Amino acid sequence: MRLNGKVAMVTGAGAGIGEAIARGFAREGAVVAVLDIDRARGEQVAGEINNSGGSALFVDADVASTADVQAAVDRIVASFGPPDILVNNAAIQMIGKDARAHEVSEEVWDRTIDVNLKGVWRCMKAVIPHMLGRGGSIINIASPTGMLGVAPDYAAYSTSKGGVFGLTRVSASGYARDGIRINAIVPGTTATPLIEEMLKDQSVRKALEDKSPMGRLGTPEDLVGIALFLASDESSYCTGGVYMADGGMTAV
Repeated sequence: MRLNGKVAMVTGAGAGIGEAIARGFAREGAVVAVLDIDRARGEQVAGEINNSGGSALFVDADVASTADVQAAVDRIVASFGPPDILVNNAAIQMIGKDARAHEVSEEVWDRTIDVNLKGVWRCMKAVIPHMLGRGGSIINIASPTGMLGVAPDYAAYSTSKGGVFGLTRVSASGYARDGIRINAIVPGTTATPLIEEMLKDQSVRKALEDKSPMGRLGTPEDLVGIALFLASDESSYCTGGVYMADGGMTAV
């Protein structure tokens, strides 16, 4: 198995992309720490992985809390040993509250940046000391909105994801000699709980599908193959990369 003996920490793993990646890692032999603020969903995912022959532990943690993140990493180290893989997936999108730069409230701006960007940094800060001298793989989930001006009504979200690109690249350079590979995956519009309310409007869903060169929304499972590649030794010479899984959104 591609990740046999590896310890993986996946944030926001109670649903959507994080859940799919956690399940995919477990199928490939990794011990998976399922981090989420939704205890019911996180425990369900971890339980189902364990019941299917894998190995998982649910850890209740909010990436917006430094104390939570450090406690989560300490628990993982005590339970399984130091993480070999970190997937920074946890994120929020404050639909109906995010807006253009001069219209978005400071509260929405701060909350979005705190979870989507500072949360990634918090997890990296807590995990990297355990990877120094050992190596490891960090995978950050970004967004086309951080690269392109395609979401002007989501200034906070787009800026947070743009920051993820910057943090990924500067850290990839900074830790390359330590054997720590840091890459980003860029999903297109993906049908996850993050946007499920928006997708209930069939006209909105169709408009999003029509914008995709492939004519469909992404699924969480569309990200698993790339995540497995980046987590495994198959990508041993890959760092600072941006891997598109956006249905061609950024190609047009």
